[in-house]
Amino acid sequence: MNTAALTGNKVPATPRALVKSHARIDNRDMRHPWVKYALCSAAILIAVAALAKDKKTFDPPSAYHANSYPARAIDAQEHVTIAADPYDMPDKAAIFAADYSSAGLLPVRIIVSNDADAPIALTNLKIEMVTNMRDKLVPQRPEDIMRKLSRTNSRPDERLDVPLPIPHRKPKKAVKQEVQDEIERSQFLARAVEPHSTQSGFVFFDVAGIRNPLAGANLYLTGIHNSKGDEMIYFEIPMEKYLSYTPPK
Repeated sequence: MNTAALTGNKVPATPRALVKSHARIDNRDMRHPWVKYALCSAAILIAVAALAKDKKTFDPPSAYHANSYPARAIDAQEHVTIAADPYDMPDKAAIFAADYSSAGLLPVRIIVSNDADAPIALTNLKIEMVTNMRDKLVPQRPEDIMRKLSRTNSRPDERLDVPLPIPHRKPKKAVKQEVQDEIERSQFLARAVEPHSTQSGFVFFDVAGIRNPLAGANLYLTGIHNSKGDEMIYFEIPMEKYLSYTPPK
């Protein structure tokens, strides 16, 4: 007869039963750290993916053949066309993160299309824009562009003179990293144009204090060499063609 059943007392667990019970508890406890690790890893991956998605990089619109733009110049003998497309209107300038117009800068996209069967070299390319008032403008260097943007973003009237010493803090960047990357990525840096291909990029002109800088202006490009090493004739692009262009209905 089972005396434990009659008295209502529980039968003490055998050593083997205790071992199995502890094994189940230990296995269950051992699973928890791995589950936590997996969940933390998943959360980290999701956060990294979200940051990568939110991080903005400069992505210019696709460049078409230089013949597609109103302001262009053609070298029929070398089968090369170069176009200039100013980003002087707010709708076009919306592709940028920075407000270059407020800093007195004019972005101009340069498009070079090579329809020949041999490459052309741009290692000695020189670009100059001559305004109607004979102002000679050259593309600004990236550091010059950032300097002009930092002056626009600074507010001298917001400076406060604190007489007491305060802990030194690392100064904030006057130009956001996003804008710095945009300036670097947007530059026209092509050193050559392969046969039957197109290269493009932006140059930035300092037009502060110049009224209607594109009216009557001409863009000159020199220092372009063909595959034989001979310098090609200079390209003269009348910017008035851009201003007077009317899209077809």
